[in-house]
Amino acid sequence: MAVVGYLGKSSREGIIFSVSDDVVLTLENFKWSGSARYSVHNRHNYHALTEYTGMDPDKITFEIQLLIEHGVNPLEQVVKLWTYEREGIALALTIGTKCYGKYRWNIVSHEMTAKYTDRNGDIAGATVSVTLQEYLRT
Repeated sequence: MAVVGYLGKSSREGIIFSVSDDVVLTLENFKWSGSARYSVHNRHNYHALTEYTGMDPDKITFEIQLLIEHGVNPLEQVVKLWTYEREGIALALTIGTKCYGKYRWNIVSHEMTAKYTDRNGDIAGATVSVTLQEYLRT
């Protein structure tokens, strides 16, 4: 199995992105964004002044295809994401040889779209959209 990255506390647990004959779990539509903050100071009968006040935390969004025929249990992976989000756990994000961000990330939201179920009604295919926000040490 070729591990191509992970989102978790370590490379041994969490959401492990991998490709092999038995398992395919990779990212799609990966987006990394950042922004700065500015204050606008209005002045009577004159142009307003802008002042740089700092950086907002970076955000990363991506989608994951969770398909049972690719060796992935969709509900098991969504429960991991849900737990990390609800418990506010700061997670490392590594893809390939790159560790993203200055420190860690928090899952601020996720959205699962079930594509289909098996004959018992269990989710067998789903797409999960994940939004991470940079978590910096103080």
